Amino acid sequence: MWYKIPQQIRHLVVPVVVIIVGYLVVRQLLVPAGFGLYGHYRAPSVVENASKPIKYAGSVACAECHDAETTDKRSGYHRGVACETCHGPTQAHTEDPEKIKPQIPRTRSHCLLCHEYLSARPTGFPQVVSESHNPLRPCVSCHNPHNPRPPHAPKGCDACHAKVQRIIAVSRHGGLECTQCHEVPKDHKINPRGNRPQKMQSRDACGKCHAEDAKSAQGIPKVNMATHGEKYLCWECHYPHQPEAR
Repeated sequence: MWYKIPQQIRHLVVPVVVIIVGYLVVRQLLVPAGFGLYGHYRAPSVVENASKPIKYAGSVACAECHDAETTDKRSGYHRGVACETCHGPTQAHTEDPEKIKPQIPRTRSHCLLCHEYLSARPTGFPQVVSESHNPLRPCVSCHNPHNPRPPHAPKGCDACHAKVQRIIAVSRHGGLECTQCHEVPKDHKINPRGNRPQKMQSRDACGKCHAEDAKSAQGIPKVNMATHGEKYLCWECHYPHQPEAR
C-alpha cells in the first residue's frame, strides 16, 4: 500500500512527523506544569501572586478617610488618576495611619512626568515648558493637585502652544496675532478640547495682506488671488506659521 501513495505525499510525511514529534518533545520539556489548567497561564502562579504582600490599598480605601480630597478630585481634571499614582503604595498606611504616612510629592519633576511639553501628547492636554513656566517654583504652590485648575486662564496662546509660538517668533508672521487667522471660541482656554479654534476656511484672510490690490506694507509678497493656487486654500501649500515666500 505504501508504494501506491504518490511520491510527493511520501516526501511530506517525514517532515510532518518530525515537526509533530518535535512539538510534543518541546512542549513536554519547556511548558511549565499546570499551564492551561485554568487559562493561558501557569496554574501555580495564582497561588504565588496571592501569597505576595499587598502594597496598594486602592482609591476606595482612600475615600473612606479623605472625604474632602475625594470630593474635590472627583470634580477635577485628575478624577481619572488613581490616588496611589502620586502618593505611592498606601496599604501600610491604612493599617497604621499615624505611624506610616504616604508620600506627598512636591517637586516639579513629579508633575512634569505628565505635563512637560511633548508634541506627541494629545491636542489640548495641559502642558508647560518647565524652563520658562515659573522655573524653580513647585507646581503645588499654584495648582491644587486634587483639582488642578489654573489659578487664572492663560492670557497667551504660548501657554499651551509653546512650540508653535517659537516657530512664529522667528518667521515673517511674527508680528501677527493668532486671532487674525484663527477663530477662537470664548471658552477655548477653559475647555480646549471641547472648543477648538478654527482654521481659515477661505482665501480671503490671506488676501487681506497678499492680494495684488491689498493695502499692505511694501515688501509683502502679493499674488493674483484669482489665479494663484486656483481652488486650493493658501495653507494647503504654505505653512502659515513659517511662510517660505519672499
